[in-house]
Amino acid sequence: MPFALYLLGLAVFAQGTSEFMLSGLGPDIAQDLGVSLSAAGALTSAFAVGMVVGAPLTAVLSMRWDKRPALLLFLGVFLAVHVAGALTTSFGLLLVLRVVGALANAGFLAVALTAAAGMVAPDAKGRATSVLLGGVTLACVIGVPAGAWTGQLLGWRAAFWAVALLCVPAVIGILHAVPADRDKDRDEDRDKEVVRVGVRREAGALRDARLRLTLLLGALVNGATFCTFTYLAPLVTHVSGLGEGRVPVVLALFGAGSFVGVAVGGRIADVRPVPLLVGGGLVLAGGWVLLAFAAGRPVAVLVLVFVQGALSFAVGSTLISQVLYAAGRAPHLAGAFATAAFNVGAAVGPWAGGLALGAGLGFRAPVWVSAALVAAALVAAALVSAAAGRRVWRARAEAEPVVDTPEGGGEVAGKI
Repeated sequence: MPFALYLLGLAVFAQGTSEFMLSGLGPDIAQDLGVSLSAAGALTSAFAVGMVVGAPLTAVLSMRWDKRPALLLFLGVFLAVHVAGALTTSFGLLLVLRVVGALANAGFLAVALTAAAGMVAPDAKGRATSVLLGGVTLACVIGVPAGAWTGQLLGWRAAFWAVALLCVPAVIGILHAVPADRDKDRDEDRDKEVVRVGVRREAGALRDARLRLTLLLGALVNGATFCTFTYLAPLVTHVSGLGEGRVPVVLALFGAGSFVGVAVGGRIADVRPVPLLVGGGLVLAGGWVLLAFAAGRPVAVLVLVFVQGALSFAVGSTLISQVLYAAGRAPHLAGAFATAAFNVGAAVGPWAGGLALGAGLGFRAPVWVSAALVAAALVAAALVSAAAGRRVWRARAEAEPVVDTPEGGGEVAGKI
């Protein structure tokens, strides 16, 4: 894998730390700014909404830009937003800043995914995706627990300052190690190609049924992941009986599992994606159900958090790589499609979990919502596959020649 991919992964680590760390800081933010826990959880949904809107928008705006300046611009805005977030005393302003930060993150990730796919061989997109998502999983392993620990010692604002500082070496690394796209002459050729292909033609890739299904499945699976992860801290402290000091440990376990999931999934995604998605999806759904039942048993929770982290990211990263394969006719917008779909899930998941909490269903409720979202993904995949199978059967039947029988009727020649 090119070294530049690992530098992009460093930037994704900083951004992933920001996106996920609120799962450990939510109670402190709620208390400090005088809002409810479900309102603090809306910060995660707001970030995801910004990612959904920002992914296609920033990808379109940056289609004519060199990738290195685009990446530096988006990362610079992300850094500035976290400095402002660390200073604000207004929950409303913090909410707005999360959306702006998400727009910048979306632009960075959309460009980075497209750049990563272009840096490797056509059959290695799964491995390239796993390198980028390795930054996300390391954020879960190191960044999120460190953010929760920093928040407990120094307050949640210190965690925002830490994310801003994490962005600095990423900016320097991208500036010096990510090569410019092309020389001047080739840039002019690229601009002509962009004009010729156009946004409308690339958006037409969404007519592909395989791409639409993959995006839907990605949104549902990621929604399940974020639903439980956002409210993992209160589940651990109120249901499992573990103290607040154990929350960073639990978050680190989830992150360690996610790192394993991405590493394994990246090796399988390019060669056997369907078995991984089907088998992993079934076990993932069952795991959420088991976690809901076993949430009162600390040892079971620790084991299941690791397992669910691994399964969630193995299935999720495979779906991302499948989006890149299915969106081959949209080279500039493929990363935006993947980013937007997965953040639809990241917005819907915490929102649905917050509704369940607000309805008084208890701290296990988000886990049940996660199980329902993965089950919906499995049902959707099964229905679409069955419908596709029926279409193939009919097409084959209509294509078979009919021969006369001695009785004067007809029968289809051959077998289906």
